[in-house]
Amino acid sequence: MIYLDSHVVVWLYAGLVDKFSPSTKNLLNENEVFISPIVRLELQYLYEIQRITDPANVIVADLANRIGLQVCEKDFDRVVSQAMTLSWTRDPFDRLIVAQAALQEAILVSKDQNILDHYAHARW
Repeated sequence: MIYLDSHVVVWLYAGLVDKFSPSTKNLLNENEVFISPIVRLELQYLYEIQRITDPANVIVADLANRIGLQVCEKDFDRVVSQAMTLSWTRDPFDRLIVAQAALQEAILVSKDQNILDHYAHARW
């Protein structure tokens, strides 16, 4: 089981697999792939400010069909409680995305250097 950061989801949806390192490609091919529900919200936000061209539900549904992407159903209060311990960022999306993965001690695929520096299971 691995989790994906929002930008990874956008790149997968756009077919930009050349952006991924060989180790990231291996992780994507060899594991069940999850996102935090907050990734859906961040994708919708990016759509609304016209940074991406398709709404969140279209992206998530497409990737569910193509790669088996799943939205994690962990209790949101537990995720928020975990996020409250992550004082290394002020970004609420990053805090919740990392917290969701941390509850499982799961790998989080991200290119975000701040996440890579602070979450022991972050990989790129």
